[in-house]
Amino acid sequence: MNNDPELNGKYLGTITEDFVKVSENLKEASYQIRDRGFSEYPIFPISKQEVSIGQVLIKAKELENVWNYSASFLDEFVQREVVEADRIDVFKEAYKNPDEFCCLFVIDQEFTNFVFIPYPED
Repeated sequence: MNNDPELNGKYLGTITEDFVKVSENLKEASYQIRDRGFSEYPIFPISKQEVSIGQVLIKAKELENVWNYSASFLDEFVQREVVEADRIDVFKEAYKNPDEFCCLFVIDQEFTNFVFIPYPED
């Protein structure tokens, strides 16, 4: 559940460039998910195609972004068996401070994994 070294080349540039455009929206959504008691573990699935996990938050091209962003949380990932029930503690240990990092679940043809990206500083 760490940032995958394979991500560094092909994906990190496009994800980071896109993330800057949507980071404020994702940070606010993360806060709302936690503040309203839905989960302490917000997760934002991102993909270039539509996916059926989470609720659509920002569609591609909406904010001059390339990726689609959805909002979800740990419970949905456990229900869908993306995170195995016996690995919840491992996930929680690896999860980074949601006030400082965004937990993205990158879904693409050649790469699917959790990635933690720091929110830009003001």
